[in-house]
Amino acid sequence: MRKVFLLIAALFLINNASAQGGKMALVKGGNYTPLYGIGEQADVEVRDFYLEINPVTYAEFQEFVRNYSKWQKSKVTKLFADERYLSNWENDLTAPVALLDKPITMISWFAAKAYCECQGKRLPTVDEWEYAAMASTTKRDAREDSLYNASILRSYEQPRTFLKTVGQSDANYWGVKDMHGMVWEWTQDFNSIILTGESRNNGNTDASLFCAGGAIGAKDMMNYAAFMRYAMRSSLKANFSLTTLGFRCAKDVNHPLTLN
Repeated sequence: MRKVFLLIAALFLINNASAQGGKMALVKGGNYTPLYGIGEQADVEVRDFYLEINPVTYAEFQEFVRNYSKWQKSKVTKLFADERYLSNWENDLTAPVALLDKPITMISWFAAKAYCECQGKRLPTVDEWEYAAMASTTKRDAREDSLYNASILRSYEQPRTFLKTVGQSDANYWGVKDMHGMVWEWTQDFNSIILTGESRNNGNTDASLFCAGGAIGAKDMMNYAAFMRYAMRSSLKANFSLTTLGFRCAKDVNHPLTLN
């Protein structure tokens, strides 16, 4: 009886997570000043793009590894994922039932990129992610709202947010959920802001791009939550798999897409 109950629960969570996942919202582009707007750097233009409403769930990633065996935890090339990759899974094909409607974590950048590409999508760029994340529930750019920034910082202080169920938060201005207060998220060019040379010690790296120097040159001194995100990204390597790091996919508007 217990096995039957667990099977029914698993099927419910898979169906529920699959119903929520994969849906995309249209984010209308515009100009914005990046956090590290050093010197006379001009605003960045972000073009219209689609962004998944929710982070990818364990149920969705479980389906992915069943279809693409090279990304199963015992078969993945170690160059593409460290030893923590899917380490909380029961086996190659089975994620913990209790996590099926939670945001997938313990996955590398390589795996996240492959997942999106197999969906005909891609990871969002840093600029796209930050542009979409500027929005509150009512404003497309809420960075000057001190209460909004404070709420994000408070969410970063909450423990084990990676165990929250996806899709339960209020949608932001664009209709996107869970960009704050759940997990950090991989971006296509997660380390492009930090590195201007091949390493930090080769003499070609702009020191003003690091956290302390960047704080001096930042255009928006109120957005300390964004500093935390940039600091997080700067510490990553593409094969890292962390408990608090997930992802969602994006897509160009010139690719056919039916919005749900």
